[in-house]
Amino acid sequence: MHGTSLSRRLPAVLAGLVVSLAACSSAPDAGGPATPGTFSLWDPYPQFDAGSEWAKVIDKCGTEAGVKIERQAYDTTDLTNKVLLAAQQRTAPNVLVLDNPVVSTLAEAGVLKANQEVGLDASQASPNLVSAGSQGGQTYGVPIGANTLALYYNKAVLSAAGVDPAAVKDWASLDAALGKVKAAGKKGITFSAIGTEEGTFQFLPWFWGSGAALTDLSSADAVSALSLWKSWLDKGYAPNSVVNNTQTTSWQEFATGEYAFAENGTWQLQNAKKTGFEYGVIPIPGKSGATAPAPTGGEFVTVTVQDNKDSEAKAGRIATCLTSPDKVMATDTALTYVSAVASVQQQQVAAQPELAVWVAAVKSAKGRTGDNLGTRYPRISQPLWGAVQAALTGAKTPEAALKDAQTAAASAK
Repeated sequence: MHGTSLSRRLPAVLAGLVVSLAACSSAPDAGGPATPGTFSLWDPYPQFDAGSEWAKVIDKCGTEAGVKIERQAYDTTDLTNKVLLAAQQRTAPNVLVLDNPVVSTLAEAGVLKANQEVGLDASQASPNLVSAGSQGGQTYGVPIGANTLALYYNKAVLSAAGVDPAAVKDWASLDAALGKVKAAGKKGITFSAIGTEEGTFQFLPWFWGSGAALTDLSSADAVSALSLWKSWLDKGYAPNSVVNNTQTTSWQEFATGEYAFAENGTWQLQNAKKTGFEYGVIPIPGKSGATAPAPTGGEFVTVTVQDNKDSEAKAGRIATCLTSPDKVMATDTALTYVSAVASVQQQQVAAQPELAVWVAAVKSAKGRTGDNLGTRYPRISQPLWGAVQAALTGAKTPEAALKDAQTAAASAK
């Protein structure tokens, strides 16, 4: 992709981009391309320093490719914006580790190279995870791992209410369990319904679990999902604070020991062990049973468009190394990710049996940009989280909120 067409595309992308959630902390600003004679890699993991397992894997892959890699780590939001600006200035990094919903946006903007052009192979990764990196019949990058959502539960709270978590198999049984918990004097469930991508991310298992599709936000199934959440607030099963909760603050509510359930992600596993009470995890149930498809979080390792074909090929070798099964076990453990590779998933469960429920959840998960939504996803997600906010605060009925959201999504350019 030459500079002229790239520079035409990028302003539109910059204007329309809604950056997705990530379970990462922020970092101070650092920037700029690699110094001459080195390769640059940018990632959204500022929580991992130079002594981390992830940094060691990067160094090893650089050594194998015969180059020194300069790594820059950013908060996810900063990373995407910096990459778009760097691409305009032709100073993008050689290798880019990118939150999965943004892959199709950057591919359409001409920032990323298709896998077949740089020797990258995503065939070992699970197809439902790879789909987030598909755009226009091409695949861009390889998923390094995935996280997703499930329901954590407090064993003591459920036991006191006479609830068997194994019996929670659908919305009706979950609703009944929440009723028993409230009757026993405890709190039901907490989640994040904030007016950002985190709110959409947490709503999607219920939305998809109803049978709804992102191409029709106002369907009867979609209304049933939003009505379920609204009913929990009306009945006192969930706190009104969910409308402002991030995934972090909703976790803090669960960590008080007062709540029976919390919808949250793989990244809270270490925090769960620090709560001081016994916990368990069950999949999020679909409306009439089975596991609801939860959205996939996690990143892709991608190669950017570069002026030199040799550089692109070498960046492809580095990306291949970073996602190879023999390296990714250490990486995914460090990132608290379920691997995208089935054989590595088995190794993870053997090492940590508690990951079994998360592996199952990832197998049922869906990419947010799947169903060929690609770059349309942000224009759907924003009206959807707005509808959730409007319904939960009582500003609109679930029906009216979702009808307005569908109108907004359909007219968004």
